[in-house]
Amino acid sequence: QLQLVESGGGLVQPGGSLKLSCETPGITLDYYAIGWFRQAPGKEREGVACISSSGRDTNYSDSVKGRFTISRKAAKKMVYLQMNNLKPEDTGVYYCAARKTTYGGTWREISPYEFDSWGQGTQVTVSS
Repeated sequence: QLQLVESGGGLVQPGGSLKLSCETPGITLDYYAIGWFRQAPGKEREGVACISSSGRDTNYSDSVKGRFTISRKAAKKMVYLQMNNLKPEDTGVYYCAARKTTYGGTWREISPYEFDSWGQGTQVTVSS
């Protein structure tokens, strides 16, 4: 089982920003797509963003497109999710997850069923 560790969550007012981090100490990111997902109370886990193993291809859900940005620093084994203009409906536990793909590939789906290694999550609360 691969290790992924999320951090950076917290309480923020509507319109504010947060940057989440995902440490991936046992993963060579050039072989893995990394996704960010979230789960609100009483709701199913949903995909938010994904970055391919090449690091050049990204994918976002319609609900966050234009507000969130996924990025990575492969040498540091870190993946980030910059979240701007946060809304109350962005509240939830945010998870990062990994899926092995081809070296330097373009695969970047955001279905949680496609990922098999998960972190423990970090809470994001958007409220005034």
